[in-house]
Amino acid sequence: MLATLPNHFTTIEQLAFSQGTTTRLLMACAMGGVIGMEREWRHKASGLRTNMLICMGAALFTMLSAVVAGEDSSNKGQIASNIVQGIGFLGAGLILHTRSRVLGLTSAATVWVVAAIGMACGAGLYVEAAIATGIVYIALQFIGLMEARSRWKRFPMIYEVRGTDESTMFEEILSVLDREHLRLVILDRDKLGSAERVTFTISASSVRHKQLLAELTASDATDRVSCYRDEEEE
Repeated sequence: MLATLPNHFTTIEQLAFSQGTTTRLLMACAMGGVIGMEREWRHKASGLRTNMLICMGAALFTMLSAVVAGEDSSNKGQIASNIVQGIGFLGAGLILHTRSRVLGLTSAATVWVVAAIGMACGAGLYVEAAIATGIVYIALQFIGLMEARSRWKRFPMIYEVRGTDESTMFEEILSVLDREHLRLVILDRDKLGSAERVTFTISASSVRHKQLLAELTASDATDRVSCYRDEEEE
């Protein structure tokens, strides 16, 4: 007995279908591109191309779900319903767990929302997709900035301290951190000529970071103190 053949579409049917899908796919690429550019600007793993492809792929699967099911089927969302699970596996690959913190949660959540925006574009819901894209962009760009400037939000900063006397420099660093009840987690330490350099990370609020930087800079045991944002931080 022959197996059931897949759906067959004539050239005219394919052309008629493509006329309605082109706009939806382009809109999905545009929506995913807006969010992808924000991620690219922040040097995240899920950048412009990734978000564009995820958004367009979700839109295409949404459209194909109803087409493959056929007019007589009552389950036209069978293929589209698996997008959520598939994106879950992709988002899990973006999450990294270190000894002290978890990284990539925002990137994973962004990928998940981008897939939902792609599904909205695939369903022809352009206004809803545009509103969702605007909300996501504001959340990533401006809410994150507000959190960084707030007094309660803790975020990691990388400190680089240089000095000529290693023992005195370490004693001063430990003294400053002890007063703030913070633990020293050394990332790297080396020697540059006659100068000793130590790099460590501290997670604190913006006010506390300014205080730590001022105390370390004012110390006679340190020659130079620099502070950088952690690029891996969301």
